[in-house]
Amino acid sequence: MGAPDRRYRVEKDSMGLVRVPIEANYGAQTQRAVENFPISGLRFQRELICALGLIKWAAAGTNAELKLLDRRRTRAIQKVSKEVMDGTWDHDFVLDVYQTGSGTSTNMNANEVIANRANALLGGKKGAYRPVHPNDHVNLGQSSNDVFPSAIHIACVILLRQKLAPALSRLHKALKRKEKAFLPVLKIGRTHLQDATPIRLGQEFGGYARQVERGVNRIDAAVTSLSELPLGGTAVGTGINTHPAFARKVIGLVNKMTGCRFREAANHFEAQAARDACVETSGALKTVAVSLVKIANDIRWMGSGPRCGIGELRLPETQPGSSIMPGKVNPVIPESLIQVCAQVIGNDAAITLGGLSGNFELNVMMPVIAYNLIQSIHLLANAVQNFAERCIEGLEADREHCEEMIEKSLALATALTPRLGYDEAARLSKRAYDQRKTIRQVAMEETRFSKEEIDRLLDPRSMTDR
Repeated sequence: MGAPDRRYRVEKDSMGLVRVPIEANYGAQTQRAVENFPISGLRFQRELICALGLIKWAAAGTNAELKLLDRRRTRAIQKVSKEVMDGTWDHDFVLDVYQTGSGTSTNMNANEVIANRANALLGGKKGAYRPVHPNDHVNLGQSSNDVFPSAIHIACVILLRQKLAPALSRLHKALKRKEKAFLPVLKIGRTHLQDATPIRLGQEFGGYARQVERGVNRIDAAVTSLSELPLGGTAVGTGINTHPAFARKVIGLVNKMTGCRFREAANHFEAQAARDACVETSGALKTVAVSLVKIANDIRWMGSGPRCGIGELRLPETQPGSSIMPGKVNPVIPESLIQVCAQVIGNDAAITLGGLSGNFELNVMMPVIAYNLIQSIHLLANAVQNFAERCIEGLEADREHCEEMIEKSLALATALTPRLGYDEAARLSKRAYDQRKTIRQVAMEETRFSKEEIDRLLDPRSMTDR
């Protein structure tokens, strides 16, 4: 026999012997998953790993309170779990996103890392799992089937509250400020990309602000749904091998640590068999993304030009826009946001398909749901913050140009309809178009209205007041 390979240690699990890298804090089950899933190179985000650490920390404290875990083990498990929360051992969370559909591999990754590090604190060796065992102690009262979905919910609620909600709030406030600032600015409305009756620029921005406000409301509703945690259901929702008070106490500690208001699932069978709250949340994010694309595209169009486009808005100039055309400046911040929204909408499709896979007592596409949902929140939060800061807050209106374009619009004929009737107003509009004249000029030539009456009828301010 040759000399042993000192780069590895040998561990044993229920399936036999496994070689584990000597420096790794994970163990045999994680190593098997490393070998089984060489798929994408994608790893779970920091927030999900933090949530797993939080659950393990709270579970150890609860099991100690319930007299199921001694103080020595509890202190060691909680110390390492807190380090997992803080990111100390992120390099040991090595598994691909595309793995077992329950997330069991990543739950065991956490259990093994915490057990090995806890044993090191207590004088034990890696891989021996004495006095702390990954299943018997770190995973006590738990199953991957209730821990992993709970970690998804916890990670997403914290992200929604701490990142996306503040970003949307900033955007909403910025749009409300522009609504007020732009209210005196009259411009032409547009439907079907064609001239319509006048509108105030501030009214348009008030509509955008309301879209964002309703998006915030949708996110709040999703947070309420996500705040139900499956913890306590263990394998299939029955709670086998866990104390009846376990879930309530663990969730209480989680709430104390996070400042959130998580609660035990009203029905553990629903909470483990389905991921409807995640699908709902993704749907809310998709709706926000759709709203943001509408807003960003409108702003791009209104800022088009600067001389040969619509040119009603002046966007902040953030960088040169062309490698060949000197002086060109493009609406890069709205473009960035639109691309993010496209990704969020695509992620929603994956999450929706994931939600369809709740077969009997367990959903088996939780990892892809987790990764895409967390990514969507991150992307939206960052892009919305950037859009508010680098685009909306610096927008300016070209008031003179806006009002010049109103006078050219054939849609002003609409204001003559109550006095002339639809057919006659349409005839005047066609005449103005054919002769390249304004509605005002044709009305002066072909109606009996006085100049003062025409000025009153064609006053764009009167057309924008309700």
